[in-house]
Amino acid sequence: MKILPLKEGNRVLLRVDFNVPIKDGKITDTRRIDATLPTINFLLEKKVKVIIMAHLGRPAGIGYEEKFSLKPIYEKLKEYFPQKIFFCKSVLSDDPVVKIKEMDNGSILLLENLRFYMGEKENNFEFIRKLALLGDYYVNDAFGVVHRKHASVYGVPKMFDSEKKAYGFLIEKELNYLHKKLKDPQRPYTIIMGGAKVGDKIKLIKRMIDKADHILIGGGMMFTFLGVQGNMIGKSLFEYDKKDIAKEILEKGKDKIVLPTDSLVVDNIENPNYIEEKNIKQMSRSDIGVDIGNETIENFRSIIEKSKTIVFNGPMGIFEDDRYANGTREIVAAIADCKGVSIVGGGDSAASIKKFGLEDKISHISTGGGASLELLSGKDLPGLKALE
Repeated sequence: MKILPLKEGNRVLLRVDFNVPIKDGKITDTRRIDATLPTINFLLEKKVKVIIMAHLGRPAGIGYEEKFSLKPIYEKLKEYFPQKIFFCKSVLSDDPVVKIKEMDNGSILLLENLRFYMGEKENNFEFIRKLALLGDYYVNDAFGVVHRKHASVYGVPKMFDSEKKAYGFLIEKELNYLHKKLKDPQRPYTIIMGGAKVGDKIKLIKRMIDKADHILIGGGMMFTFLGVQGNMIGKSLFEYDKKDIAKEILEKGKDKIVLPTDSLVVDNIENPNYIEEKNIKQMSRSDIGVDIGNETIENFRSIIEKSKTIVFNGPMGIFEDDRYANGTREIVAAIADCKGVSIVGGGDSAASIKKFGLEDKISHISTGGGASLELLSGKDLPGLKALE
């Protein structure tokens, strides 16, 4: 983190990404909260007043919605910071101003979900001004939203002079892996790409053709590529509107792109009458591809084993269903066993690493889905530009 001239009693606005999964009022994955603790503790040691801004889910923006309240996050934070944290239900009233004045130095005020207000997504000036007046300094440690031009991410930091704003340790770590380590990666450099749609990854694939040594493609998106090559892909996912760009990518990356040679197929995803492994050339009209096959796993593994830098973005199949999880399981295990630098980006990718208990064997798991994808694709991130 850039050194800020903080003094005891200063008010620091801290934007974090606490968009965590909650079930029956309980947080089921605290990873994003845990990732911000180094920055929060650093600020508390400076004896400043930390005003935390965050969001949860996608409320309508027209007021309080109980299912999107940050109250469960407040209860979790009380376990980390007993006697040091307070909660403010209203962001735009005088309540936060009063609470901040009453707070002891070295304590925290968590503001309620910013997305309860339309001004957050609209980057509304009056909303920006209200938030900015709550702090003397601004710190952004919410990597998961730095690709958004939202008020707390983009508008508020613009209200602060350059010496009064910075990013936190989490963003510093993200940039170290996703930017610095990939600027001049150790080779062989392998990209493993999956997920459902080609459209979500076009810019990343195009950029990586010039940078990577290998691009391994699995997931639902593989069938668009296989389909434009003339293969029978049955009822598997095929993006007709992306077929031309898929052909262009295959032509440009013909020496680097590696497609599956076999697939696990079913006739019905929910209630299959059969689950079979087939060579791509043997697929029938009734087949739906749900995972990569064993021959592809072995081919991908042989490339992964020799790699010195690996980026994994997108599962190899419908890994949430154990019947179709083997391809993703085997590939993430191969990544974990690789002695090179391994970087995982995207929510589903991170979820697959967690499902198979391999978090401790990955060099870096990004907390940002869209943000990591856009950074890897070479885009400027508004939340970072606002800190310049």
